[in-house]
Formats: sequence, structure tokens, C-alpha cells
Amino acid sequence: MGVQSYSQEISSPVAPGRLFKALCLDSHNFLPKLVPETFKSVEFVHGDCVAVGAVKQINFSEGTTFKSVKHRVDELDVDKFYYKYTVTEGDVLGDKVEYVVNEVKFVASGSGSGCSFSNHYHSKEGAVLDEEKIKYGHEKLKGLFKKVEEYLVANPEVYA
Repeated sequence: MGVQSYSQEISSPVAPGRLFKALCLDSHNFLPKLVPETFKSVEFVHGDCVAVGAVKQINFSEGTTFKSVKHRVDELDVDKFYYKYTVTEGDVLGDKVEYVVNEVKFVASGSGSGCSFSNHYHSKEGAVLDEEKIKYGHEKLKGLFKKVEEYLVANPEVYA
């Protein structure tokens, strides 16, 4: 099994705590409301809140590329705006990826935030990952981030 890691940094005018709440702590409620064309629902398979050990199943809307994905919360530091989770199941993994460890960190930067996203793809034995598909996934993540950011800028009372 091999590991390929990718990361990206995004700056935002939104405070780190607000982004952390929207994208990590309350994403199970927030994302299906904000982007229903992508997220049909999010259900807790194990546990009933975002806490270490909890497992969430994200169900994607009809017409999207994937049906569902499950991920387990590995680490959570609310004070430092850090969230680490592992994608353990779902058609998003395809036939080449065993699992993906993701890390999200938000830090104060000027009047907004610096956001870092790291993804560690653990491929199945002998599999070669498609760099273009990974880049495409990162662009989709960036697009989602920007939608959340735009909403929070337009609605300063949300997650204040």
C-alpha cells in the first residue's frame, strides 16, 4: 500500500471559528441546506454528534458523481480549529484507494483566516492513483469552500 499526500492553502475573509463550525462541527446540518444539489443528507452511523470516534454517512444528491461516503472522526480540537477524519467507505474511494485521511486546520490571519487542507490517500496494493482525478477533487473542495465562504460573508450572524 502506498500513500500519496496533497495539500492546499486557502485564505478567507471569514473568521476561523465560523468556518470551522460551518465546515466541520455543523456540516451535517449546514451543507445539505446550503448545497442541496450536492448533499442529500448526512446521518450519524455511530455516535450522534461530531466527536472522536463518530462515523458519518454523507449521502449525495441524485445526478452527482457519487452515491455516498462514510467517514470517521479521528481527532477534533475545537480550540485550535483542527479536524482530522478518515474516509473509510463509499464509491468515492473507487477501486484504487483503501482509505483517505483528511486534516483541516483554520488559523486567524489578518481580519480573516488561513485554511489548510491535507489529504493522505492510502492506495490499494499495486494501484496507481490518477493525479487528474485527485486534482479535480481538490477543485471541487475549493468550490465548496468558496460557496460556504460567500454564504458566511453575506450572513454575518450565522455561526457568529
